[in-house]
Amino acid sequence: MMTTPRIGSDGPGPGFRRVLLKLGGEMFGGGAVGVDPGVVETVARQIAEVVATGAQVAVVIGGGNFFRGSELQQRGMDRARADYIGMLGTVMNCLALQDFLEREHHVDTRVQTAITMGQVAEAYIPRRAIRHLEKGRVVIFGAGVGMPYFSTDTASAQRALEIGAEVVLMAKGVDGVYTADPKIDLDAKLYDEITHREVLEQGLKVADATAFSLCMDNKMPIIVFNLLVEGNIARAVRGERIGTLVSTPGWNDGSGQEGRDAP
Repeated sequence: MMTTPRIGSDGPGPGFRRVLLKLGGEMFGGGAVGVDPGVVETVARQIAEVVATGAQVAVVIGGGNFFRGSELQQRGMDRARADYIGMLGTVMNCLALQDFLEREHHVDTRVQTAITMGQVAEAYIPRRAIRHLEKGRVVIFGAGVGMPYFSTDTASAQRALEIGAEVVLMAKGVDGVYTADPKIDLDAKLYDEITHREVLEQGLKVADATAFSLCMDNKMPIIVFNLLVEGNIARAVRGERIGTLVSTPGWNDGSGQEGRDAP
C-alpha cells in the first residue's frame, strides 16, 4: 500500500494532476426531468474548488435527466435516432454546468462536442482540449462519442485516455461499488478496491462493460464515489480513501506505487 497519495509526473502537490470526472445526467435533474439548479451549483462549486488547487479537470455528463435512448428503443423508437436525441440532452447539461462555473465561480470553461454545433460549443479536438486544460480551463465534453450504441460511460473512458487523464472519477448516488445493489440488498458490502476484471466477471452494475474493458486494457483506474457527499470531488482528486478504487495490477507502475493512501 502507498504511504502518500499518488502524484502526477509534474503535479504541484499530492493527488492527481489531471482527472476526468464522469457525472450521471440523472443527478443533474435531482431525480426529475430537466436541470436542478441546486445540484448543478453544488457540482460547479466543488469543481471550482478543485481547479483552484491547480488540478486539471475535464468532465463528461450523461443525459439521462432529459432522455434515455435505450428506454425509448424499448417503446419502438429506432435505437440510433434515440441515441442521437440522448446526445443532445448531454449537451444541454454541459451548457448548464458551464454557465454556473463561469457566472457563479468565474472559472474559464470550454464545452467540446462530438457532434458539430459551432454556435454553442467547440468541436472535439483532443490536442485543443489538452491545451485548454494546461491553461487552467475546465473542459466539458458533450454528445458522448458522437455515435449511437455507445454510452457516456464509454465516452468518459475514451476521453480520459485521449487527454492523458490519470484517473476517471465516476460520481454516483451511492458510496462506491457494492457486492449487490445496496438499494435492494441491505446486506450488500462496499468494496474498498476491486479490479476491472472482477467487476466484469461478477457482472457488477457500475458502468457498462465496454467502458470497463477499455479502462482495463489501458490500465486506467476508476474511482467510484458518492457525489451527494459535499467535498467528495476534492477528496478524490487529493487521493484520499473514498469510494471504491477499480484498477488493474500495475496501473501505477509509472510512479513505483500501487494501491491507495492509508486512512
